[in-house]
Amino acid sequence: MAEWWTYDLSDFLMFSARTYYRMIERHNASIWPGQVGTLGFGLITIGLLRRPSPQQGRIVSGFLAVLWSGVAWGFLWKRYAAINWAAVYFAGIFAVEVLLLVWIGVARGRLNFRPGSDAATITGIGLFILSLAAYPVVAPLLGRGWEHAEIFGVAPDPTVIATMGLLLLDRGHPRWGLLAVPVLWCAISGMTLWAMGSPEAWILLGAAVLTVGASAWSHVFLRSSSAPLSSSETIRG
Repeated sequence: MAEWWTYDLSDFLMFSARTYYRMIERHNASIWPGQVGTLGFGLITIGLLRRPSPQQGRIVSGFLAVLWSGVAWGFLWKRYAAINWAAVYFAGIFAVEVLLLVWIGVARGRLNFRPGSDAATITGIGLFILSLAAYPVVAPLLGRGWEHAEIFGVAPDPTVIATMGLLLLDRGHPRWGLLAVPVLWCAISGMTLWAMGSPEAWILLGAAVLTVGASAWSHVFLRSSSAPLSSSETIRG
């Protein structure tokens, strides 16, 4: 019997890359033309970001909650679980994010997506555009064909990346609670793709690193900008 340290990450996979991408192909075919609707949600979100309103945060949070629910049920529970028993638990993790979005973003209205000019905003916009416009073309560029394209609101990876991008646009304090599940998923999916030898692993892992870094920078910046004046500055003022 081989020692545990001789195993490679791919040895723990319960499916092949071919099986995984075949699953995506079948899922895309089964919900077509639903992809048009989810991309429509993305375009509407862009419009809401350009024209902020008092209800903008609630609407965008509601969109995200609906899309995360669809991915949890339609992709993870019904499709992915057929080849990976752990996907049932992944669906549960996604359900937690749905509840957080509904409670924090919709019910309490605590999310305010207002793009600025800081690093967090630039990173957030970049991630959102990546998920909406660039991620679907990754599969064709890698020679797998459009039928294997992963679409925002349909497949988990671009949906998670888009969510992280939007959360970086929140003008309040960094929402670490809302970011926890997306970052965790990037780690899980990134390592899975790594084991499959898929280049998309770098996209997921890189997006997670950028999100955590931008959120941390934003947190430090907000604390420094809101720090009270020193006594000498107060006297001079």
